[in-house]
Amino acid sequence: MKSKWAVLLAAIALPGYQYQFPRDHFSHPDYRTEWWYYTGNLRATNGRRFGFELTFFRFGTDLPSTPSDAWRADQIYAAHLALSDIDGQEFYHTERMNRAGPGLAGISSTEQRYWNGNWQIRWLGFAPAEQQLEAVCDRFTLRLDLRALKPPVIHGQNGISVKGPAPGEASHYISFTRLAATGDLEWKGATFALTGIAWMDHEFFTEQLDENLAGWDWFSIQLDTGEEVMLYRLRRKDGAPDPFSSGTYVDRSGQAHFLAATTFSVQPGETWHRYPVAWRISVPSLGLELSEETALKNQELLSRDGITPRYWEGAVTYEGQFRGQPAHGVGYLEMTGYDPEHRW
Repeated sequence: MKSKWAVLLAAIALPGYQYQFPRDHFSHPDYRTEWWYYTGNLRATNGRRFGFELTFFRFGTDLPSTPSDAWRADQIYAAHLALSDIDGQEFYHTERMNRAGPGLAGISSTEQRYWNGNWQIRWLGFAPAEQQLEAVCDRFTLRLDLRALKPPVIHGQNGISVKGPAPGEASHYISFTRLAATGDLEWKGATFALTGIAWMDHEFFTEQLDENLAGWDWFSIQLDTGEEVMLYRLRRKDGAPDPFSSGTYVDRSGQAHFLAATTFSVQPGETWHRYPVAWRISVPSLGLELSEETALKNQELLSRDGITPRYWEGAVTYEGQFRGQPAHGVGYLEMTGYDPEHRW
């Protein structure tokens, strides 16, 4: 399905894109949609478990850019923030949307940061990648130092992660799959010192999903062996997996290995309010067989920004076998398109 955005904006995700860092860690305004996703599993010194999500979205519009107007709406900036108090069995999320205005929100390579109000990521260095996360809202304050233990990974093949058969039905997709996280959380009148691991996804694209797709199921898997796996199952409107689903295996050295849809399977299990919150995952070529589950079923984000629909994204754990040995891991699961009123 051709999108009007392909005409209004100059760039679509095509093979052969030449990545350059640190340039490609920042904004690509010629593409319609861009996001920077941070998720992670953290543990306080008293053992209490937490998960977090902080996401910055940039949406290009069909309005002409007028640089003299600080309130121009050629770019819209949204952000989502969520905290999963796993052992406290509580999930809280909030969101905001802004124009750039006089510094209200933006993505700046000059300032080396992404921000929306008082939520921000600030880069401190690029080799290795070091960032600071800060998010202040009415219920909690989260501050983390993030340090990449591996170089950035480029998903897909030939510079693109393909999502459909038409030219441009793809994204440029970059991840830091293992970020060491340390910091503190102010929550419910207490301050928790935290350590853990995080994951960062950055995608930019213009064309939307094929009209026959309903949504996707996305898994980040951080194994205790020091390896990671990303899988996404594109889901057709009839419920069947789409052949353009794919994934990536990242070995201990940080090398990425493409996983085609035919090389893995994900089977849904127990559901919570339409969402399958338990899954069986199989990647035979890796000798990987995992069961995914979550200790906090209600991790649904009920978006009110008018741009992003409701979706489930939450902290999960993995148990199973990897190359004949017991396997354990943590990660995040994202599921979209399960609300028939709000398809992604």
